[in-house]
Amino acid sequence: MTGRALAVVRAGALTTVQDRGRPGHAHLGVPRSGALDAPAAALVNRLVGNPPGAAVLETTLTGCALRPRCAVTVAVGGAPCPVTVDGRPVPWAAPVRVPAGAVLDVGAADLGVRSYVAVSGGVLVEPVLGSRSTDLLSGLGPPPLADGTVLPLGRPGGRHARVDVAPQPAPPAELILRVTAGPRADWFTPEAVRAFTSRAYRVSSASNRIGLRVDGPALERARPGELPSEGTVLGAVQVPPDGMPVVFLADHPTTGGYPVIGVVRTPDLPAAAQALPGTPVRFTAVRRH
Repeated sequence: MTGRALAVVRAGALTTVQDRGRPGHAHLGVPRSGALDAPAAALVNRLVGNPPGAAVLETTLTGCALRPRCAVTVAVGGAPCPVTVDGRPVPWAAPVRVPAGAVLDVGAADLGVRSYVAVSGGVLVEPVLGSRSTDLLSGLGPPPLADGTVLPLGRPGGRHARVDVAPQPAPPAELILRVTAGPRADWFTPEAVRAFTSRAYRVSSASNRIGLRVDGPALERARPGELPSEGTVLGAVQVPPDGMPVVFLADHPTTGGYPVIGVVRTPDLPAAAQALPGTPVRFTAVRRH
């Protein structure tokens, strides 16, 4: 391995490599994957001079610590968190120069769930089906990082941004998800359909990269039994037998047998990636364009 590499000192609760994902392979049973908060990943890439699709690191709640083997420019965005280099505080949401051998520590999130770490040149793990993303459902891409993992880096391709700090959306205090009616809304009672778009839910601690799970009013079905498996899409709101909606995120299965009551608008999903357990959730009905 060349000198352009990054060693993982502390992997954190769950840190993965992510880029724009691998859409277009659902017919093969392959999820799209990719950064859950795609705007945050694109912004930190821009801050260090990378193209928008360069691979970054996505942390979960507890951050990570990294030691570059060469001098690099890094930027940390997404969920706000403390950032230090060899114990000295450095800016969040801004480009920072890290000398070779220094330890970049991305601390636990102060708000939100997922922070994003871009390194000049991008993380250059081997692509699978055109993407370097870790897919937790299918197992494609590199495994989640472990202490001692060494990641190759690409060559810097551009100058980093000249900013003191880049504004980013705050993690949601209340998550508002706009939904259009799903293909199986008629599998639910009229009362359940009304409850889905009028009652309050809360983000469940069981949420992950596959789906945002919520706690709240159970949705009663009008029809018994289960569907034959059918295709599902990003943002689909599937309802398993317990009646609790699940919003499909980037690592979602490409088929499913539970009825889909609605589909969340794609622009609302980055906020879902940053919603802490216990965050109030409201599903708001909108018409298809």
